[in-house]
Amino acid sequence: MKKLVSLLVVCALVCAVLLTGCGKKDTLTLNVYNWGEYISDGSEDSFDTIREFEKWYEATYGQKLKVNYDTYASNEDMYNKLSTGAVSYDVVVPSDYMIARMAAEGMLQPLDFGNIPNYEYIDESFRGLYYDPDNLYSVPYTYGVVGIIYNANVVDEADAQDWDLMWNSKYAGNIVQFNNSRDAFATAQYKLGLDVNSTDRADWDAALAELKTQAPLVKSYVMDEIYNMMESGEAAVGAYYAGDYFTMIDAQADSVDLQFYYPERTNYFVDAMCIPSSAQHKELAEIFINYMLSEEPAIANAEFIYYASPNSLVYDSEDYAEELGEETMQILYPGIENFSELYNEFAYRNLDSATLDYLNTLWEELKIA
Repeated sequence: MKKLVSLLVVCALVCAVLLTGCGKKDTLTLNVYNWGEYISDGSEDSFDTIREFEKWYEATYGQKLKVNYDTYASNEDMYNKLSTGAVSYDVVVPSDYMIARMAAEGMLQPLDFGNIPNYEYIDESFRGLYYDPDNLYSVPYTYGVVGIIYNANVVDEADAQDWDLMWNSKYAGNIVQFNNSRDAFATAQYKLGLDVNSTDRADWDAALAELKTQAPLVKSYVMDEIYNMMESGEAAVGAYYAGDYFTMIDAQADSVDLQFYYPERTNYFVDAMCIPSSAQHKELAEIFINYMLSEEPAIANAEFIYYASPNSLVYDSEDYAEELGEETMQILYPGIENFSELYNEFAYRNLDSATLDYLNTLWEELKIA
C-alpha cells in the first residue's frame, strides 16, 4: 500500500510539473542585434516593428514571444562582440564587406529560404553580389549611396561639385570628414580616381597625401556627431549617407539650408539580415526575417530610417512614394536598375590583412599629424 501511495504521489508531482502553465506555453525569446535607429520603433506614432512582430507571432503561432533588441554603432563593434563568443544573437544586420568576412570565418549560418518566402520581393539587382555570391547567408534589408551634404546658406552653388567641395579652402573650418579610416580614405581615393580596394601601397600613399592637404581645412573628424553639426550650422560641408541627409533636414535650424548631391564616384553599400552561427533560434530568426520583408513593416522601416529599400513592395508602393515625395525618391533611388553595375565598380570589398594593417598605420599617421 505504501508503494502504491508513493507511486501515486510521484505521478501527481510529475503531472503537476507537466501541466504547469497548461494553456500558457513558455515565452520564446529572439535576440536581434541591429544598427542604432535602424528600425521603425513606434516613436512619433510610427509603426512599432518589434512589438507588432511579437503580437503577430502570438496570433499566428499561439505562443508568446519576447524580442530582445540591442544596437551597435559600427560593423566592427558588432563583429568584435560576436567573435568573442560571449554573446549569442539570432539576427544581425551587417554591411556587405562584414558579411563577406563573417561568412569566410564561419560566423554565419546558411539560410533556409523555405522559411523566407518573401525573399521573392528582393530585386534581382541585389542578388549574387560579391559579399554573398550564392545568396546563402543574407537577405538585403536596406542600401544606400554616400553623397555630400552642404549648407546652401554658406556654400556657393558653383562650388558644390564632385569631391572637390571637401577640399575647397574657401570653407576651411567648416568641413567635417569621416572619423574612420575606410570612409575617409575612400573620399580621397574617389576624388583621385583610385580603386578603393587597391592592394598597391602607392595608391594608399597618394590618398594619404590628399587627406593631409585637406586636414588643415577640417573642423572635425566625425561619425554620428555630423548630425548636430550640420543641423545647427556648426559645419557646412560633409560627406554622409543619403538617408541620413533627410534626417538632418527634419532637424535643421531655421538659419540652415541643407542640400545634397552625389559625386560621380562614390560608395554604394548594402546592409543585410543574417543569422550568426551561434544563434539559438534559427527557424524563429528566419520567420522574423520573412516578417521584415512583408509589406507593412518593410514600408514602415523604410519610411522611418530614410534609407532605400531593395524590396519591391516598398519602392513600387504608390503610398510610399507619395509619402516621401518625388525629390526624396530621386535621391534615395538613383538608377536602381543599374545598382549592381555601380555597386560592383565602387563598393568596398574586404582588404587583405596586410593592406588593412597598412591602412591603419596611415590613418594613425594622419590623425597625429
